[in-house]
Amino acid sequence: MTDNIPLQPVRRAKRHNSKNRNGCCPWSRCCGGGDFRPRTVWLGHPEKREQRYPKNVINNQKYNFFTFLPGVLFNQFKYFFNLYFLLLACSQFVEELRLGALYTYWVPLGLVLFITITREAIEEIRCCLRDKEVNSQIYSKLSTRGTVKVKSSGIQVGDLIIVEKNQRVPADMIFLRTSERNGSCFLRTDQLDGETDWKLRLPVACTQRLPTAGDLLQIRSFVYAEEPNIDIHNFIGTFTREDGDPPVNESLSIENTLWASTVVASGTVVGVVIYTGKELRSVMNTSNPRHKVGLFDLEVNCLTKILFGALVVVSLVMVALQHFAGRWYLQIFRFLLLFSHIVPISLRVNLDMGKMVFSWMIKKDSKIPGTVVRASTIPEQLGRISYLLTDKTGTLTQNEMVFRRLHLGTVAYGMDSMDEVQSHVFSAYTQPTHDLPASRAPAATKVRKTISSRVHEAVKAIALVHNVTPVYESNGVTDQAEAEQHYEDTCRVYQASSPDEVSLVQWTESVGLTLVGRDQSSMQLRTPTGQIMNFTILQIFPFTYESKRMGIIVRDESAGEITFYMKGADMVMAGIVQYNDWLEEECGNMAREGLRVLVVSKKSLTEEQYQDFEARYVQAKLSVHDRSLKVATVIESLEMEMELLCLTGVEDQLQTDVRPTLEILRNAGIKVWMLTGDKLETATCTAKNAHLITRTQDIHIFRPVTTRGEAHLELNAFRRKHDCALVISGDSLEVCLKYYEYEFMELACQCPAVVCCRCTPTQKAQIVRLLQERTGKLTCAVGDGGNDVSMIQEADCGVGVEGKEGKQASLAADFSVTQFKHLGRLLMVHGRNSYKRSAALSQFVIHRSLCISTMQAVFSSVFYFASVPLYQGFLIIGYSTVYTMFPVFSLVLDKDVKSEVAMLYPELYKDLLKGRPLSFKTFLIWVLISIYQGSIIMYGALLLFESEFVHIVAISFTSLILTELLMVALTVQTWHWFMIVAELLSLACYIASLVFLHEFIDIYFITTVSFLWKVTAITLVSCLPLYILKYLRRRFSPPNYSKLTS
Repeated sequence: MTDNIPLQPVRRAKRHNSKNRNGCCPWSRCCGGGDFRPRTVWLGHPEKREQRYPKNVINNQKYNFFTFLPGVLFNQFKYFFNLYFLLLACSQFVEELRLGALYTYWVPLGLVLFITITREAIEEIRCCLRDKEVNSQIYSKLSTRGTVKVKSSGIQVGDLIIVEKNQRVPADMIFLRTSERNGSCFLRTDQLDGETDWKLRLPVACTQRLPTAGDLLQIRSFVYAEEPNIDIHNFIGTFTREDGDPPVNESLSIENTLWASTVVASGTVVGVVIYTGKELRSVMNTSNPRHKVGLFDLEVNCLTKILFGALVVVSLVMVALQHFAGRWYLQIFRFLLLFSHIVPISLRVNLDMGKMVFSWMIKKDSKIPGTVVRASTIPEQLGRISYLLTDKTGTLTQNEMVFRRLHLGTVAYGMDSMDEVQSHVFSAYTQPTHDLPASRAPAATKVRKTISSRVHEAVKAIALVHNVTPVYESNGVTDQAEAEQHYEDTCRVYQASSPDEVSLVQWTESVGLTLVGRDQSSMQLRTPTGQIMNFTILQIFPFTYESKRMGIIVRDESAGEITFYMKGADMVMAGIVQYNDWLEEECGNMAREGLRVLVVSKKSLTEEQYQDFEARYVQAKLSVHDRSLKVATVIESLEMEMELLCLTGVEDQLQTDVRPTLEILRNAGIKVWMLTGDKLETATCTAKNAHLITRTQDIHIFRPVTTRGEAHLELNAFRRKHDCALVISGDSLEVCLKYYEYEFMELACQCPAVVCCRCTPTQKAQIVRLLQERTGKLTCAVGDGGNDVSMIQEADCGVGVEGKEGKQASLAADFSVTQFKHLGRLLMVHGRNSYKRSAALSQFVIHRSLCISTMQAVFSSVFYFASVPLYQGFLIIGYSTVYTMFPVFSLVLDKDVKSEVAMLYPELYKDLLKGRPLSFKTFLIWVLISIYQGSIIMYGALLLFESEFVHIVAISFTSLILTELLMVALTVQTWHWFMIVAELLSLACYIASLVFLHEFIDIYFITTVSFLWKVTAITLVSCLPLYILKYLRRRFSPPNYSKLTS
């Protein structure tokens, strides 16, 4: 094989540690629980526990009361930039090193720390209040004193907790009782696994049979549960009742569980708590929030290290030119302090204030209403995203299923022809049972009758083959019991484990055949004439990910006929139904329209056939070895030569403007990966529908692999494909990452789009982490459910969408939006502007500091390398504050193109991915400009002054201020009124302050004509060449954005 992948050892990715969550200290044994162990839990008796369990507390804070200040200070001073200024300020306490007043060093540093601590404190307080709200939710607990109220944080392992309908499950529990007549309940698990399908849960049979919930405390029983683990789809345990005669033992599985963060969708349930706090499945699937530091901040940190290197070199050169005379080591320190402005402390202040302005602009943008910035430290990250990882359900889609198409082979019915289907169904129940006379039955009538009967059969099959249960609720006029008795349409809601199924049943209701009742053994349909048809449910074969189909055997009580109905994915149903020549083609056509296709079929059974099947089926279910295989074999004996009835097409409606938004992101050079917990077919269908995968792209569906060899072969097959979108399941992904992490990521990163289905929350976070490690590029994760929190927190930028799955994702995210389409403007406009403005601001602040440092170097050189400051006291502080701060900071309002142009030409965003606005090249250009201007101003002042030293200060400082103001004007691309005000205000402040600066500047000299012409000449020589260069560059080598604005 020519394309073999070399077998290389894999560097395993570190797992995210879930310790120290939920308020536990590092010494977790003292808080209850070191290593996770299985446990025996006595019903209603938490005091009988074998070990200490963690408290049921949710804690998403980064710090506590004692660690806040040390933690924030450590996060500040672990970076070279801030540590340097701390050492600098401390050095001024040493008399021999002091160069001026203490406030010249401590005030700027204190301002930086104050801003940072205040921002972190506000974010921590908000987080604390959100956690407190969750931990304070009130639940009912069964106790020997009756029903008592308890806070979520006060729940313990062994407690019997009552959870009402639409209430969040507060801890991991075993389901003991339900108020529902059918003896089951539905759960909404979207906050846990991202699936909006409602999950059916069954109580323990022994406890459900008890007369009242209070009897749970009277029996002697316990649950044996496996050790806490990360798997949300499986559970192993047993229920034992010791005081029964004989003792009762029941096996427990995932069907008997109520995991925390799910919501009870039907009835009132009672459960016994088995896991709390950090042992909850939902918590174990959530990684620790990390302190995010932007790539831009790291780059600025790198530049400051270079500047510090330059500072050391300049200081050593100055001492070397003195031939290391006298106490030269003290002279080195004095020069380090003298030239300390080479590394500007105002850079950190300006950037932090700039981030706050950018965050405010995002919040106030009327075109993306409801957007919230929760992490104000990383807005410029939005301008450099290379990979966008998005959830599917509720993020790309609205999570609303709509029936779109019924196809019978020879005829298809769309949304505009459903009235025809309705008339066919109506005629099937109203036409006379006897045949019409031959003279009155022309050929056309026979054809119409055939179509009518086929439509009726198809609609009847769709109305029967499902697991939907109609539930009746009081609507204020009719009470629940009366509504249930009379099948009141206004009080009925459908519950099911899949929104697809609900949409199908709602559609059959709209065309005349209504599901009005169902329990575990029967089903009732109402015809268009109001007649109730009763069906006995003989067998149900539920949908599984492996079988990709579901079946049901029912007996029509009126006719006594037994019918086996089945629906499933076209891939599996093609081999089950009778031969036909249209199934494959029409399935392809409907899938290309973005519809989720189901094939519906039926098979009539005689009583003898069914009895034979039932005997074999029961026998297979009783076998101990290979039970699932034997059961599947028996069912497959029925699944042959079935009559193909119809195809159904259901659409999960996309969110508004998802397609144009994804196209904008693609044109901007951002690769989009879809990570979802949903099924492979559904995920692929949505990816096509949303145009995540374009029509011209091939799709490689990664075959299920379980071993190293299978993964090796499948990766080789995938390597031969080019420009091909990848679709892979979570199980196969895990195998590939286990053995061929590097090879898989290398191939996946080359794909234009990737779809990962059946992903667990931890897998989503792992993929984000691997993309960061393997590519070094910035990632953005978008999601709306609790299962997306790990991914959002792991990504460089986490965006939460407030949707039907709650606010858990948006609360954990760095940025929160109300719709997916807002992401386009958030990245293309705000991300781009934030990054470009931050780059311009940082380089200009560095230029401002290098200018004055160059002047100091020239001054010291001329005066025999003396370590004497050129400017002292207020001049040095005023230079970087009142005289130049406002014009320089006004650059945060600058923009190269209008927001409409940035949205229209997303290719402009692609330029930023290369990091050109802040690079070593641009940095070097600004350094050269600073050296040129600083040298011109200082040498000009030395050349033109006549008698007194104080004249040098007046000429050079005034020229320096004017040069900075003119350089801001040169840098600005789009003028804002605040920029003009800032320029004029700064100039006015300087002129006004000259009256108070007589200690440093000769007041009489600055009113002379000599002073004015000297300052004008020096300023022109320092700035005019740069204006000319800018004009020539714009004329002969204009940047991309200028072509769009001209």
